[in-house]
Amino acid sequence: MKRALVTGGSGGIGAAICRKLAADGYHVYVHANQSLHKAEQVVAEIIAAGGSAQAIAFDVANAEQTHSALQALLEKGAIQVLVNNAGIHDDAVMPGMKPQQWSSVIDVSLNGFFNVTQPLLMPMIGKRWGRIINISSVAAITGNRGQTNYAAAKAGLHGATKSLALELASRGITVNAIAPGVIESAMTENVFDKDTIKRLVPAGRAGKPDEVADLVAFIASDKAAYISGQIISINGAMI
Repeated sequence: MKRALVTGGSGGIGAAICRKLAADGYHVYVHANQSLHKAEQVVAEIIAAGGSAQAIAFDVANAEQTHSALQALLEKGAIQVLVNNAGIHDDAVMPGMKPQQWSSVIDVSLNGFFNVTQPLLMPMIGKRWGRIINISSVAAITGNRGQTNYAAAKAGLHGATKSLALELASRGITVNAIAPGVIESAMTENVFDKDTIKRLVPAGRAGKPDEVADLVAFIASDKAAYISGQIISINGAMI
């Protein structure tokens, strides 16, 4: 059974990705940082549905902690599907942004990508098959007022995606980024009302976490073996 790690797997989009990958036959490591109980709830749902999963907790921004946690996983073999979904918001317009707001968002989304991905590469290369899928955002493509830090982190992820795809293409490993627009979640409920969504999104609605998960599952499949180095938007025609 191939194994998949989904960082930020306890959140809305992350949980949907975990459930979908488990349904497709992967053993899924559902990652959380401080909310291990939420990851355990997702694991319980997966197991109840007949899937295989395990909860794991570490801070992706902490290189030493991340390395230690991943080495324990690698003792059982390579992780062949990695979904870098962990990310945080700490919004403020740039003139009023504090240094900590900038660095914390960069640390989780961009440095966290490196901390998680780099230790998994050589074992994945040894299998000559792998999928690295980075969850980005429409903000990285269009920018967004009050999210200079978040847009910078996710845009950096785009450059890393394209460069790593070039490095791994001959090894049977694809690297892609998925850039969601407005997706239904507890966070977006407090930011976007129905009228705002209709104004922003030509499709007239927010996307569903399961729609993002279905796209991730396709990119992780053998059918997507020739897709690599791409930034794939899922945003209801916002751009």
